[in-house]
Amino acid sequence: MDTALVGAVMASKTAQLQTAIAARIMKMNAGNEQAFVQLIEAASQNAAKLANAASGLGQNLDIQV
Repeated sequence: MDTALVGAVMASKTAQLQTAIAARIMKMNAGNEQAFVQLIEAASQNAAKLANAASGLGQNLDIQV
C-alpha cells in the first residue's frame, strides 16, 4: 500500500477518534470547554493533513493476492 495513502487513512482515523472523544467529553462535563476546544482543534489539524493529499489518491488501487 502506498505510504501516502496509509498516512491519510491514519490521519482520518485519528481525526474521527478525537472528534468522538471530544463529543463524549462535552456530554460528560459541560464545564470543561477548554479541553473540548483543544481536542476539536487537534482533529481539525489532522483533517487538514488529508486536504493536502493528492486528489484521487488511492482511487485506482489494485490489490490482488
